[in-house]
Amino acid sequence: QVQLVESGGGSVESGGSLTLSCRVSGNIYSGLYMAWFRQAPGKEREGVAGIDRFGSTTYADSVKGRFTISQDNAKNTLYLQMNGLKAEDTAMYYCAADWIWWLLRAEYKYWGQGTQVTVSS
Repeated sequence: QVQLVESGGGSVESGGSLTLSCRVSGNIYSGLYMAWFRQAPGKEREGVAGIDRFGSTTYADSVKGRFTISQDNAKNTLYLQMNGLKAEDTAMYYCAADWIWWLLRAEYKYWGQGTQVTVSS
């Protein structure tokens, strides 16, 4: 069983930055495909950024150039660096993982509990 715990959310002003972290339990991190998703009230969950087991990344068009996904295998941790935040980035952010590379489709098997990001304009 894989457990994911997100942290780093908070409230920032438009244009600000936040870094989200996702700690993965167990000694299996290096074999997983991982991604960040977000869900705003009344909207569907959407993929934000993903990273495969070889370090290749993919991003939603809405965050390209502003968000960066990365991983630290030694720390079993996934990160999402968010710069130039906008009000429309306000959402609950979730970390997801699986042994299959789902890109930004919400088909991942394992999910964290989420961390809230609020951006005020």
